[in-house]
Amino acid sequence: MTAKKIIVVSASWEEASKYVKKAVSELAKEMGFEVEFKEEDYEFLDKYGVKNEYGGIDIPQVFIQDKEVIKYVMSRVPLNERGQPDIDAAKKILLEAMGEKS
Repeated sequence: MTAKKIIVVSASWEEASKYVKKAVSELAKEMGFEVEFKEEDYEFLDKYGVKNEYGGIDIPQVFIQDKEVIKYVMSRVPLNERGQPDIDAAKKILLEAMGEKS
């Protein structure tokens, strides 16, 4: 999927949201992608998001969009070997999902 827009649904109360926002913002700045941030948009998540093992909706969630298709990419930034958020790994996941070379 070749996409040029990243959509992030996050919540100010969710700690993982700040790492997702950081990864997406850095990538958008580096690559010139459009980003849309949505705050606790449960209607969007219900329509496009991924539900957890209990049937609930996790926040944050990241999507990519081309002209007509919205595709889920990830919910959390991966952790490195020390258990810390790996922003570069998250950016690589997004690039691969968008059809870009990392």
